[in-house]
Amino acid sequence: MRQKAIGGYFSLELPYNENGEYHRDAIRLNSGRYCLEYVLRVKKYTKVYLPYYMCDAVLQPIKKLGLDYQFYHIDKYFHISEVLHPKKDEVILYCNYFGLMDEYVKIVTDKYAPNIIIDNTQAFFSRPLPEIDTFYTCRKFFGVADGAYLYTDKEADFDIPQDYSSSRMLFLLDRLDKSAEEAFCDYHKNEEFLDHDTIKRMSKVTQTIMYSIDYSDVASRRLYNFDYLNDKFGLSNELDIHLEKGSIPMIYPYFVKDENLRKKLIDHKIYIPSYWPNVSSWCNSIDIETSFSYLLLPLPVDQRYGIEDMDTIHSVITEVV
Repeated sequence: MRQKAIGGYFSLELPYNENGEYHRDAIRLNSGRYCLEYVLRVKKYTKVYLPYYMCDAVLQPIKKLGLDYQFYHIDKYFHISEVLHPKKDEVILYCNYFGLMDEYVKIVTDKYAPNIIIDNTQAFFSRPLPEIDTFYTCRKFFGVADGAYLYTDKEADFDIPQDYSSSRMLFLLDRLDKSAEEAFCDYHKNEEFLDHDTIKRMSKVTQTIMYSIDYSDVASRRLYNFDYLNDKFGLSNELDIHLEKGSIPMIYPYFVKDENLRKKLIDHKIYIPSYWPNVSSWCNSIDIETSFSYLLLPLPVDQRYGIEDMDTIHSVITEVV
């Protein structure tokens, strides 16, 4: 038995959360795509149905395992817009978009279970449904360099090594010590590392951070910010936004036909991602997914921000629209 060191220098000190991790009963892995790979391997699926409107990272494990795949369309409500017929050894991947699709997740799983996997990488706070393979990511919601959670009923029949992320956390510290712009290069390096990594166990650093978080406070802040932006932008938003009871959003999806608005926001140091650049190469120009990839603006509502920040976002958009 290895003796834990007692005394000497201090490690990074984090608050103790008596409630522990939010997903304490899940399998802890290093990234969402590797959660997907885990499920595809242990369930021995031969084909995956996946939405056009999705990050191309999901193709990595599918291609790595040599599986067939087929895209499907969604509609303006982010519902599956076609009838799928998965065979026993085939599976549908559905994304809980922005953490706003909890009720539809129940509908689609009732229809297709057990041949469905729920991608909750944008819905960290949405609890998994019984006997439904479901996975989450930590990096989209919290300041960590790795980390994902997986719920599945089947144990891996292969070895999973331990991840070590301490050497890749510089961007997190530099964003505090310097600026988001100066830390971006190291952030991108960590993303590239995960692109070329393999299935690993969540690092102990990330697990310790995830154990320290006040999840109730995080959820409350996100809800408050989301409600504020929806109150300001609800009428101009071409999406009919409805936050279901108990749902906690990742972002506020603002869909407006202004191709220049994203750049104007970035010019004001309001940094928003694109969901997702690969979509336009997968779809036709008339598809709703293509419009989403160009025009949907994922406005930040996370726990780092308060009313002044939401006011800034509102003021900039009001000024330029």
